[in-house]
Amino acid sequence: MLPAPSRVLAQAWENRAALADNTLPTIRATLAGFACSVVAAFVLSALVDFLPRLRRALFPILIASQTLPLVAIAPLVVLWFGFGLLPKILLVALVTFFPMMVALVEGYVSTSKEIAQMLAAMGAGRWRIFWLARLPSALPYFFAGLRISITYAVVGAIFAEYAGAAKGLGIYMLSAKNNFRPDLVLAAVAVSSALTLALFGLAVLVQRLAMPWERAGRDAKPEPTEEERP
Repeated sequence: MLPAPSRVLAQAWENRAALADNTLPTIRATLAGFACSVVAAFVLSALVDFLPRLRRALFPILIASQTLPLVAIAPLVVLWFGFGLLPKILLVALVTFFPMMVALVEGYVSTSKEIAQMLAAMGAGRWRIFWLARLPSALPYFFAGLRISITYAVVGAIFAEYAGAAKGLGIYMLSAKNNFRPDLVLAAVAVSSALTLALFGLAVLVQRLAMPWERAGRDAKPEPTEEERP
């Protein structure tokens, strides 16, 4: 009923040109949609932080947007915006921005009050305090949300391609399924999984580059003594 892993690998290698040709549109939609998602998360979280009343008005709408089934909303977005790149970008952004935004908002709240009060006493304004204290405090939370969101980005792009596209891993899977080629379907699934793992690794690398003090703090932590060890 199912092809052996050896056959999946063999067919993936034999059809590598077609897989590569359909992977590039998926990568393009994933990266563009995720970039828009990051920007939207930062902008909305900053607005919510500066305008607390907006949080009470905006959060129910954002939560409701996450309850929409992607299978149902994807065809509508394609009908509204056509079969180009835009609907795929919008769907990826819709799927991925919410965890990052919630993480950022919680990170702003975690800012030490003593640091904020010290900056205010030194004459720093609201924006200066946000930039020097609240945003750095939120970075660990942001990257935690980013790692969660990045795992949904490729899936969102593939669902968008299911709804309507000329090329992409979603179209390739659909075509292979209709031709009763489970080996090619699994080969495309393996490519999408590898792509997700690569993006997750890239997110971890960006976190290390953006927060060098976190690694330095871990390296500077003294080793536990014999009495402290369990």
